[in-house]
Amino acid sequence: MAAHTELGKEGEDIAMNYLVEKGYHIVERNYRYRKAEVDIIAVKGSILVAVEVKMRSSTYFGSPEEFVTSKKIQLLVKAMHHYVVINNLDFEVRFDIVAIVRDKEAYSVKHLEDAFLFF
Repeated sequence: MAAHTELGKEGEDIAMNYLVEKGYHIVERNYRYRKAEVDIIAVKGSILVAVEVKMRSSTYFGSPEEFVTSKKIQLLVKAMHHYVVINNLDFEVRFDIVAIVRDKEAYSVKHLEDAFLFF
């Protein structure tokens, strides 16, 4: 497995554990629709949360959340629309980013709720 793929899977595992500790119920992981992939779909209360996970080994080129592009946002919105429709769900949908920076064996986690409001 490529190093960036391993880092991505590690980031998703860290994010999933973080969200579970915060009371989220994970319902899907790596949900794919056409060209889009939603890393984690979770429920907290009455809100369906699409979570984009970004992990970096440093912030030299910027913080992880800065790598969520407008194109990625469009794809996530389309994928979540499809997910809600095919599952006939009646939830408010929120888009979050979990940004992780790993420094050797330690890592920091930043959870940005309603993250796309800031883009």
